[in-house]
Amino acid sequence: MTPDLGLIEGRFGRLWSEAERSHVVATLAGAGYGFYHYGPKADRALRRDWRVGHDAAQTAALARLSAECRAAGLRFGIAITPVGASHPFDDATRVDLARRIADLDAIGIDDLAVLFDDLRGDLPDLARHQADIVNMCAGLTRATRVYTCPTYYSDDPVLDLVFGERPDGYLHDLGRLLDPAVQVYWTGEEVCAREIGPAHLARVAGELGRPVCLWDNYPVNDGSRMSRFLHLRGFTGRPAGIAGHVSGHAINPAIQAHLGCIPALTLPMIYAQGDGYSYGAVFAAAARQLLGAEFAAVLQQDLPALQDVGHERLGARAVRLRTRYAAIDHPAAREIVRWIDGDDLMTDDEVQTQ
Repeated sequence: MTPDLGLIEGRFGRLWSEAERSHVVATLAGAGYGFYHYGPKADRALRRDWRVGHDAAQTAALARLSAECRAAGLRFGIAITPVGASHPFDDATRVDLARRIADLDAIGIDDLAVLFDDLRGDLPDLARHQADIVNMCAGLTRATRVYTCPTYYSDDPVLDLVFGERPDGYLHDLGRLLDPAVQVYWTGEEVCAREIGPAHLARVAGELGRPVCLWDNYPVNDGSRMSRFLHLRGFTGRPAGIAGHVSGHAINPAIQAHLGCIPALTLPMIYAQGDGYSYGAVFAAAARQLLGAEFAAVLQQDLPALQDVGHERLGARAVRLRTRYAAIDHPAAREIVRWIDGDDLMTDDEVQTQ
């Protein structure tokens, strides 16, 4: 049994080009993924400037992405984070939200996601205000599926440390107040979960009154710490048995569009192969499929340096790696060179301003 697989482009960092996004769409569609949700943190018209909206060129680009996803057999969704909308959720905010939902509908969306992740949460009646916003948007949109992401989207105490202590009963109250048809994104026991198991998912489903849609923070590598590593290996810690405990399973992608497709191809294999799944073998198969046998063999040799050692500790190996991959004429090789050169390394300031 394979759940509804998707991608939630919900990371921090540089925006992908249209060509990069097209490659991801085609690759995931061919691997059996079913949806693509667009909501990068760097798109200010969906986050800090959500009331202003996209300009004509941005709107046209999103309409092209919508058409491309649909032609490939993927449902297309847009994720909006209405910063500041919940307090106060007043008449002016309702007017702005209604206008923006109409804008997104006009682009052409099958799914709508209303996100509250990475926002302050120590606010009065948080669950009620957020549920009111999501329910209002669900009643307005022409999208056939609606998703939300809570402010506290994991058990991880780091969320309380960064965004304020979560209100008592927050998850239970949110689930009780949300329209039953709304799907809820959830990352697991941690923000970047090392393992996601059936017992945990059953407990969260009990609190929310519905199974969650996983927002899987692998292979994402945004932020000042994770951007120092390339996340390339196949998925681990996601047993096939969780399929019956989720409404869907979406991955948050790496900054590197081509390289990130390698682990993305391994997720469907978890569900298809069950106990026969071997993350090393499926990495090798996915890498050969996307890169060719010769490039894949080289990359497999360098996995420890690229994924485990990290940028700052490469030392003299950085020169050797750069020379090796600069000689390979492939977009994924150019992504490695770009990473070695430091072009995709992020800072805390970049995250805090997106």
